[in-house]
Amino acid sequence: MTARGIEHVRTEIDAVDREIVHLIARRQGFVVEAGRLKTDRAAVRAPDRVGQVVDKVRALAGEAGADPDVVERTYRAMIDAFIDLELTVHAHHTTDQNDD
Repeated sequence: MTARGIEHVRTEIDAVDREIVHLIARRQGFVVEAGRLKTDRAAVRAPDRVGQVVDKVRALAGEAGADPDVVERTYRAMIDAFIDLELTVHAHHTTDQNDD
């Protein structure tokens, strides 16, 4: 096996980052749609659903050979950011409905 230089590793990380950002954008589309569908702020926060997602991704991490703790921390940060976005979408959507 040949040693890989740091530049090669960085190039590979950059390629993975591109894929991750595209997947985050895809997930964001569904989050925005969910924010329009939910009836109240509690439904947006949905702590039970957050727990289900975290449990699921921890299991997926184990299957994929990733560190479940790193995956959980990453997902919790992402979920927090998406909840903030979804709350904003939900607030705008309910305001727009009240203006009709």
